[in-house]
Amino acid sequence: MPKMKTKSGAKKRFRLTASGKVKAGQAGKRHGMIKRTNKQIRNQRGAATLADQDAKIVKQFLPYA
Repeated sequence: MPKMKTKSGAKKRFRLTASGKVKAGQAGKRHGMIKRTNKQIRNQRGAATLADQDAKIVKQFLPYA
């Protein structure tokens, strides 16, 4: 059987942790910062782990991760 290909969009957006959870960048930080509160901007720094339902879908696109 040939190797499965990783979705190139998924490999740019998601990383797997050592325990198998999926890390992704925070949503809502591309534009419109003037409308957001300072608390919201602070809390959206770094990366977030996806919920189990979302992680299950993402893992289909990363077969060897």
